[in-house]
Amino acid sequence: MNGDVDVHLDLVRPEEQRIRVTMRWTPSTSRQILQFPLWTPGSYTIRDPVQHLHSLELTAATGPVSLRRLAPNQWLADHVDSIPHRLTYVVEARDLTVRTAFVDPEFASFSLAAVVMELDGCRWSPHRLGVSCADTWQVHCPLSWEGDGWRANDFDELLDSPVQAGPFHGQPFHVLDHQHTLLLMGDPPGGWPTTLKADVERICVATCQLMGTPPPAADRYQLVIQMLDSGYGGLEHDHCALLQFNWAALSKPDGYRQLLQLVGHEYLHQWNVRRLRPQEFRPYDYGHPVVSEGLWFAEGITSYFDLVLPLLAGTSDRSTLLQDLGDELSRVLMAPGRRVQSLAASSEEAWVKLYKSTAVSIDSQISYYRLGAASAFCLDVRLRQRGSSLAEQLRALWKTHGQVGRGFVRGDLTLLLKAIDPELAEDLDHWLDRPDSLPLQDIAGLIGARFDPVPLKEPDLGLTLADVNGRVVVKRAAVDGPGRAAALVPGDELIAVDGRRVGAAAEVSSLLRVDEPALITYARRSCLGTTKLRPVAGVERWCLSWEPAASSEQLFLRDRWFRFL
Repeated sequence: MNGDVDVHLDLVRPEEQRIRVTMRWTPSTSRQILQFPLWTPGSYTIRDPVQHLHSLELTAATGPVSLRRLAPNQWLADHVDSIPHRLTYVVEARDLTVRTAFVDPEFASFSLAAVVMELDGCRWSPHRLGVSCADTWQVHCPLSWEGDGWRANDFDELLDSPVQAGPFHGQPFHVLDHQHTLLLMGDPPGGWPTTLKADVERICVATCQLMGTPPPAADRYQLVIQMLDSGYGGLEHDHCALLQFNWAALSKPDGYRQLLQLVGHEYLHQWNVRRLRPQEFRPYDYGHPVVSEGLWFAEGITSYFDLVLPLLAGTSDRSTLLQDLGDELSRVLMAPGRRVQSLAASSEEAWVKLYKSTAVSIDSQISYYRLGAASAFCLDVRLRQRGSSLAEQLRALWKTHGQVGRGFVRGDLTLLLKAIDPELAEDLDHWLDRPDSLPLQDIAGLIGARFDPVPLKEPDLGLTLADVNGRVVVKRAAVDGPGRAAALVPGDELIAVDGRRVGAAAEVSSLLRVDEPALITYARRSCLGTTKLRPVAGVERWCLSWEPAASSEQLFLRDRWFRFL
């Protein structure tokens, strides 16, 4: 094997929903640490996939080699000889997400970060991958094919290459002069959209136009779309993107456009975050959480442009973009957590907050995806005032950092902004570090847009209620809301309103009136109590619309903003 690591995955019995893993290599040191990754790049939380591993054995030509566990995901083999070794184990594969491992009799889909061990001293050694499966199945992997298997230049490239297997074939599509592969998995009730491949091509070409370069992955790129009965998400890779979408969402009026936005989001990640990375992720550390404030840039900038790409691709129009942007910005304005958590903190705390949210998380945290997209909008409009654009700055950062494999820090971005607008560079620091500092209303006004409140049709209780085993239970009491003022807390059971018993959460609002106090009977830890609740008129969402009396200056800037490139 000449220093290579040989990895073989056995999927021959998919009904077992297991992956049997065999790894062969020759140790270069007498002390070997075997480490199972704790997380998957692109999904910034510790998910401990090692919980699905069992039957671990290490052998050499001389016989079994003892292993001592150092940590939940690490083992030590001491006093090993420089002779071929064989590591075997089993991974239970029953979790169908873009970051985990799944096998059943229909197909297999798995991230190798949830399957393959990192071997001591082999991080930068070539890895060869082989997969055994049923004769009727096809195996797809974005690695280079050599002889009778796939070849990765190192462990990082291996982990970055998800595997799909089943009775399905890839179909080619073209982006500029490069051929990609489209894998469609699933059978939506209404069938796949007939224009999907053509529209995917348009989205991908528009992404290349946005970045001003051909696709970095060139001809070796796989776009995998799994159409399922539930689920939503995507995960980016250097030479692949794995997307999950659901039938019900696709059938909605905006569903197809949202699918194309997801395609654009993951395809743009080919540049932003996969190759243009925060400095903290060069290289990745699979054994520890890596804190970075740069996630707002990786995901927020990408989320902003995924709204734009259908317009650039000619599959949408300006009014639809205004609607989509308004919906995204409204979610930011409606999130009380923006007053508590800054954008930089949201990025840094991804490991412990974003992926582990609760019913009350909205009060203390804000998604760096959404607030990052809102910040991108503000940056773009302000840059348009100076004759530049966010796309132009993204392309500049790509040339100085992403294209050459150099990690970036905040100062690299602010340095670019200072050359155009020193005040904007200073403002960005404020937006990143101070909660609730983003001037969305003012920035929208620069292009002659405004936010109008859409009132709630029912009184606002400041409570999130749920039906639990025939009881009406408080799940959340909003900060500064009527429920909080009435001293109601999560876990309380609402029993009656003004002496009238309530049997379902939907009944409560119908018994209340705005600004009219009501006597609430509740139970807390099986003890009854009463309190006065005074509902208020609330806001359901904010609607972004054009100001009819927009000035010529506003209209001029609006037109510049709509060019995006």
